Amino acid sequence: MKHKIGFNALSRNSAERKALMRNMVTSLFRFERIETTSAKAKEVRRLAEKMITRAKVDNVHNRRLTSAVLFDEAVVNKLFTEIAPLYADVNGGYTRIIKTQSRLGDAADMAILELTKKTAKVEKKADKEAKKEEKAEKPAKADK
Repeated sequence: MKHKIGFNALSRNSAERKALMRNMVTSLFRFERIETTSAKAKEVRRLAEKMITRAKVDNVHNRRLTSAVLFDEAVVNKLFTEIAPLYADVNGGYTRIIKTQSRLGDAADMAILELTKKTAKVEKKADKEAKKEEKAEKPAKADK
C-alpha cells in the first residue's frame, strides 16, 4: 500500500525534481502558459498555486521565500507586481490544466498549464488601441 506518499516523484531524484519544478514554475510565470505532460502539470500546479498565495502579501519575507525557488528576479517582480494583484480577491484556483492530445513519440498524455487570468495580453491590446488612436489624431491635427 502507498500510504503517506504526498507527491509524484516523476521518476527523478530530489535534485532533478527540484530543478524541474523551479524551471517549469519560472516558465509558467514568465509566459503565463506552458505545455507539458499531465503528471508534470499536476505537480507544478501545486507549487505555482502556493507561490501565488504567498505573493498576495508583498513583504520582504515572502519575496525571499519565492526568490529561493525562482532564481530570476524579473519573474519574482512580475509575480508580486502583476500576477498576484489579479488574484487578490480569489482564494485558490489560480491555474487551469487543459488536456491535449497524446505526444507522438511516446504517447504521453500532454496538457497545457496556464494562469486563469492573463496580464500581458490585455496590456498589449490596450497599448495597440492607444497607438491607433494617437496615429488617427496626428493626421487630423496636420489637416487643420
